[in-house]
Amino acid sequence: MKTNLHQNICGQASQTSTWFCEKAKQLSYPIYSSYDIRDAGFKISNVDANIFPAGFNNICPTDKDAAVGIMDQYLTKHYGSRVEKILLVTEEHTQNPFYWENVSTLQQTLVGAGKQVLIGIPKRLSEPLVVKSSSGQEIKVISAFEDSPEVQEFKPDLVISNNDFSESNEDWASYLTLPMNPPRELGWYQRKKSRYFENYNQLVGEFAKIVGFDPFLMNVKTEVYENFDINEEASRVELASRVDRVLAELKEDYLQRGIQQEPFVFVKNNSGTYGLAVVRVGSGAEVRDWNYKSRKKMKAAKGGRDVEEIIVQEGIPSRVQSDGASAEPVIYMIGSELAGGFLRTHAEKSNTDSLNSPGAVYKKLCVSDLNVSLQGSPLENVYGWSARLGLLAIGMEAEQMKIQFAGYQKASQTGS
Repeated sequence: MKTNLHQNICGQASQTSTWFCEKAKQLSYPIYSSYDIRDAGFKISNVDANIFPAGFNNICPTDKDAAVGIMDQYLTKHYGSRVEKILLVTEEHTQNPFYWENVSTLQQTLVGAGKQVLIGIPKRLSEPLVVKSSSGQEIKVISAFEDSPEVQEFKPDLVISNNDFSESNEDWASYLTLPMNPPRELGWYQRKKSRYFENYNQLVGEFAKIVGFDPFLMNVKTEVYENFDINEEASRVELASRVDRVLAELKEDYLQRGIQQEPFVFVKNNSGTYGLAVVRVGSGAEVRDWNYKSRKKMKAAKGGRDVEEIIVQEGIPSRVQSDGASAEPVIYMIGSELAGGFLRTHAEKSNTDSLNSPGAVYKKLCVSDLNVSLQGSPLENVYGWSARLGLLAIGMEAEQMKIQFAGYQKASQTGS
């Protein structure tokens, strides 16, 4: 399937490029994003989209070098020459050296693009902190409150956020007058996965018509369940019923296409990140039989927030492996350009498990040259298109949420 899909995309390269560019230039889209891709052989889709991605330190070294130019291009295209000084607002993971390696990589990318960078957290500090990255680099972290002495002296032109705003941080935001990208309002305190996947699947349908393939090959069946309460038996019974219905629909889809795979689903927090509150389910009976440990896992949202909405999502097994371990590609974008990636691997997980969990190891996957010939790399080309469709879906999501990108010019406004 994958090779055929790759060949079909290459055969319609001009049409797909025109379609993508026309869509993208009408939208506002974030400075960066990342996409977890699952490749089953019989279908390829992204199953998670992160608008505030960490992990830039894990991307291929060649891609890191190329990202400098892509970052410069994005900032020039959408902000002109107005942005010289950037306040990079991060998570508060002060004891996580791998997260700070990601921050250091982002800082180096921005500095390489000719920008000055100040790093801060959305918290009041009596004095700056010094944290260490996994490679031993010391990073100065200041209070990102706009009235803090360091921010007042620096006078940033733009805030770039690497904090995913699982909490709204209203106390910090109330002082903010600077433009921010990605906007705080796209944070997980109000963002919904269900909205993203509705848009993504719609775009797959449009893309499939241009290229000429069955949309099933790239979409991912997703159903939302609002007002969910893990502690209520009636809620768990209703979830079990929905799981069985989605599994029955998947079984019929597979039967029509001659796919032998036994269907399964993931039950996920509709507003979650970091792989928290994600449980693999093979039947409604499993949900009804959830023990205390399983129920606790479905409550484990970031920041201690309750899980009030969930999605039941088609499970896509991964046929990708690295050194005998199950793996999945993660593709990074800067603006609308593919900017890097890596393989997330996990030796203790099967090919149907979520790999975004403690114990994951990151391996090299370069996506520097995705405009490939038929003799090139079908893997990266199809993965890249799943990410591009995801980027458009995020732009549509922001539009539907009426989120403004302050100070940002759409490509259609710049004439480029």
